[in-house]
Amino acid sequence: MAVFRGKASEAGEAKVAGERSLLLGIGISAIGIGMYVPFSLVFFHHVTGLSFTLVGLVMTVTGVAGLAFMPLAGSAVDRFGAKRVNLVLYGIRALGFALYPFAGSLPAFAAVALVTALADRSFSVVQQSLIGEVARGAARDRLQASTRALQNAGMGAGALLVSGVLALWGTGAFTWTAWANSLAFALAGLLVGRVRPVPAERSGPSAGRPAAGYRMVLRDRPFLGLTAANFLTALGYSALSVLFPLYLSTWLAAPDSLTGAAFTLNTALCAGIGVLVAGRVRRSGARRTRSAALGALLFAAAFAGQIVLGTLRPGQSATLVALLVIVVVYTLGELVHSPSGGALSVSAAPEPVRGRYLATYQLSYSLATALAPSLFTALLAVDGRLPWAVLTAAALGAALALLRLERHLPAEAVHAEPPAAAAARRPATAAA
Repeated sequence: MAVFRGKASEAGEAKVAGERSLLLGIGISAIGIGMYVPFSLVFFHHVTGLSFTLVGLVMTVTGVAGLAFMPLAGSAVDRFGAKRVNLVLYGIRALGFALYPFAGSLPAFAAVALVTALADRSFSVVQQSLIGEVARGAARDRLQASTRALQNAGMGAGALLVSGVLALWGTGAFTWTAWANSLAFALAGLLVGRVRPVPAERSGPSAGRPAAGYRMVLRDRPFLGLTAANFLTALGYSALSVLFPLYLSTWLAAPDSLTGAAFTLNTALCAGIGVLVAGRVRRSGARRTRSAALGALLFAAAFAGQIVLGTLRPGQSATLVALLVIVVVYTLGELVHSPSGGALSVSAAPEPVRGRYLATYQLSYSLATALAPSLFTALLAVDGRLPWAVLTAAALGAALALLRLERHLPAEAVHAEPPAAAAARRPATAAA
């Protein structure tokens, strides 16, 4: 892997020092996550011996506490650097899972779960900051796409792996799975430790000034608008896991097996063509705001399709075909929006306070995830099509907001590479 030297590659993207190690580490940690997330309650029940009720209560409380810790993680990134904080979080997660089998009492489990939850909740902030720390320009978009593809593939592989282990050795294997998770996080940390951040850019009027606090973030109205737009889109990201199964079973009276088929299709597409789709968008030269808006529009089309399906309610075969088509459109929206939206947020954040900016931005995902279950179930109780109508309006609102914010955001955030550089490359590409 070539070292980042500040020059564009033939594809107009700079290489990242240690990129392969970074991505391999992300993939390995995703396998660890996939080994316990789909079975969280059962996993911790068997590992600790505590009741499902106590496990669920502890997970809820520690999860909320983890959200409150995210702003501190952002401050730590700005002070110590994303790579250092990333390594610390990997170490905490490795230690937490190594200790879970010994946490048989409620106080011990709560203590280990709290520390681990703080690391888990903050990890997305730090990982996004790390991408901004090690890459510039279009390389950020590429890393965003590669990261998402590896996370989907790794989590799917982890879920399959633990399913096979449980089928062979039963629930007693959960203890060994916890230690395997610990090993996965430790190995991921060692690999990510090989990545090298690029030199900080200190040009412009803010060069040399000390980093400001969260007051600077709160005064940045375009970035807050970007965060609000992402909240609207983030509600759509929660639809497949929260709303889709309930909608199938209650409103469409479809078999539960369709939920598994939809998840499998979504995961396979994200892992299989995510990088290809993101690369096509990147090479088109589209502004990040516009490609993210296109992803939101694809979300809106998929949600509108659910309204039509819920109104017509065709036979089982037609429902199956329609649902699979809708999932494909939804997944394409995810693949188009995610890399562009992620790179847009990273690049719109001033470098000295990037951690604080991204902690604020990531709260939009966390709040949407927390709100989605109660919002969707309340709307579904009124009419099965109502939550999809709300999601359609939210996605359209997000697309409109992204387009309106375009002229207010920094040019280096909107464009993956400077327009002049992109224009200079086009004749050479055409000649080739």
